[in-house]
Amino acid sequence: MSYNNRSLPELRLLAPTDWQDYELLDTGKGEALERFGPYKLIRPEPQAIWSRTLPKTLWDSADAVMVPTQSEYGGYWEYKNKIHQPWVIDYKGLKCEIRLSKSRHIGVFPEQASQWDWIENQVKRANRPIRVINLFGYTGMATAAAVRAGAEVTHVDASKHAVAWASHNLDLSGLGQAPVRWLVEDARKYLKREIKRKSFYDGIILDPPKFGRGPSGKVWSYFEDISDLLSQCQRVLSSKPKFICLTSYAIQASALVPHQAIQEIIRDFGGKIESGELVTVDKNGSHILSHSLYSRWSSE
Repeated sequence: MSYNNRSLPELRLLAPTDWQDYELLDTGKGEALERFGPYKLIRPEPQAIWSRTLPKTLWDSADAVMVPTQSEYGGYWEYKNKIHQPWVIDYKGLKCEIRLSKSRHIGVFPEQASQWDWIENQVKRANRPIRVINLFGYTGMATAAAVRAGAEVTHVDASKHAVAWASHNLDLSGLGQAPVRWLVEDARKYLKREIKRKSFYDGIILDPPKFGRGPSGKVWSYFEDISDLLSQCQRVLSSKPKFICLTSYAIQASALVPHQAIQEIIRDFGGKIESGELVTVDKNGSHILSHSLYSRWSSE
């Protein structure tokens, strides 16, 4: 079988451009220097194999440095200056509380802002009430974007701590009374119940980890479980679905993998699929960091 260029998907790089409270200041020597609101943080970044661009004095002015340990995302923070925790950052009125803990994850993935904008736009363009399910919802910024645009959202995450954090972020954003159902649950178990109940959704947001455990200890592994998860998602799609948004972090694969997986489950609905990588660009444009793969489908 031969292919021409018209039959091959065009993969894109998406970088957020509207952040005020976040900047990727510089990268290099295996680290990233970032500003979250008033504070500058240094976090491990294995991709940054190049030299740093900005002066050492700027790096030395960081308020805290994440020192990694042997676990994949674990470590401890070494404080250089006083940080008043937690603190809040804002993206177009959506607020997120930042907390430093024994992990490089601090409550927000800034590269996801492009996804939040897209989700909000999809809900608005529906011009009708729609139901959205956010699986692996973490601290709820995608949920906030969807409900602000008028959706009813079911937010599912296996971590009780993350679900409480997400609910708090909606309160901070003035969306505390929005129609959100909060569930501490394994995503696959919940979808199985929704299939039995014949409960359908017009929009699906998925942000699965590479590896994790559900509340009951059930192990999640991306490559072993994503196919089954997407099959379940297909069975809870409404008769007139609006969108699917899939983000895939920390996996060794091409964006063609999630692209074709989404293509398979929406083949009966037409529409448009867009795939590529979510990236951030440092302040002077010297380097680009790739954070995750994405694939998203819309009915229009």
